[in-house]
Amino acid sequence: MKAVIQAGGKGTRISSITGDTIPKPMLEVSGYPILYHQIMNLKKSGIKDIIIIVGHLGNIIKQYFKDGTNFGVNISYVDENPDFLLGTAGSLYNLKDKIKDDFIFLLADVFIDVDFERMYQFHKAKNADVTLLTHPNDHPFDSDLVVVDKDDKVLSFDHKTNDRTNYNYHNLVNAGVMIFSANTLKYIEKEQSYSYEKDIIEPLIKDGKVFSYKSSEYAKDMGTPERYKKVQEDYINGLPAIRNLKHKQKCVFLDRDGTINKYVGFLTDVDKVELIDGSALAIKKINNSEYLCIVVTNQPVVARGDITVAELENINMRMEKLLGHEGAYINALYYCPHHPDKGYDGEVKELKINCECRKPKTGMLKQAVQDFNIDLKNSIVIGDSTLDIKMAENAGMKSILVKTGQSGLDNKYEVVPTYVAENLLDAVNYFIDDLEEK
Repeated sequence: MKAVIQAGGKGTRISSITGDTIPKPMLEVSGYPILYHQIMNLKKSGIKDIIIIVGHLGNIIKQYFKDGTNFGVNISYVDENPDFLLGTAGSLYNLKDKIKDDFIFLLADVFIDVDFERMYQFHKAKNADVTLLTHPNDHPFDSDLVVVDKDDKVLSFDHKTNDRTNYNYHNLVNAGVMIFSANTLKYIEKEQSYSYEKDIIEPLIKDGKVFSYKSSEYAKDMGTPERYKKVQEDYINGLPAIRNLKHKQKCVFLDRDGTINKYVGFLTDVDKVELIDGSALAIKKINNSEYLCIVVTNQPVVARGDITVAELENINMRMEKLLGHEGAYINALYYCPHHPDKGYDGEVKELKINCECRKPKTGMLKQAVQDFNIDLKNSIVIGDSTLDIKMAENAGMKSILVKTGQSGLDNKYEVVPTYVAENLLDAVNYFIDDLEEK
């Protein structure tokens, strides 16, 4: 499989650093250009045939990488005319005769450490024409969001220019890392400016051929001075390599009601979603650590017929939106909609089962392990109920009981947590700071 790297932009957002002397992809992280790190990541995944689209100051890129021999890869170039810019995808017109199979398409201002073999397996399994690597970020309110269904099919883009005041949303963005089939090039009919989102992806969304590969791996836009600085810090701390899904991941599993948002009994009203003080800061600390942050929650209100799946999704989106406005995000959320007891008015009979996902059983944990290659032995569960602590025991994990929400007073199980904390922030401070030092 080939890779195409779009490195032809002028990088106006970061020109205060680059000036007019180096192209943006040649900004260095730990002594090497970002483009070098991308190429090494591709090589690590067995992708050695690379095409770089160059434009403004492209000769500097060519002089550094030449034909790629010194880096163990094969590099060729497509030259854009700096006075006749072709947008993010127009230069693909010049590749129509060179690419006959699936290829990776990267934006050159994204620092990555991705297991492309895993991503390609997803692409093939979905029979996709386009697979987008998607993830949450710490500023969803000013980002273009990706809207997907339960099968990971992309339904639309929610552009940052939209007024989002009166609706909730999942925090999911396109990372600028994609796999395209050769079929996508049919939309590039002539040599002119094209947007890969508007002119390639959006037409294919209508055909149901675009999918979202939700990943916790490191893929960060470093196109502004602030984001460039953050990438440098993360690299020094080893975070990009740690997050590659070839490696086992550490995770903090959180309960939802009474741990992140205030406990109101059975939550069925989206307007009652309110974060517990400090919970966003706690999750932000997890985001900046080597741990993933995943929510696992029992939601019997669906089986009881109190709310629909769509209404539950709106509640979850509300929580994600509130967290996003404080710079925090969760990597994934799993919920159990089942309930074994029958006899409720309006209950959904097919959901009234004794399932394997309802806490304290470990089905949701097992699904997260499959999706994110998680090492449960080096992960932890934080919750306000004995159900959470018992689930951790059943999985052989550490646990922290928080005194918010039910405070363990549900008394459904006799449990002994690893630690008892005042709230989520206290729990995260103990776990990430104190326990890691020990």
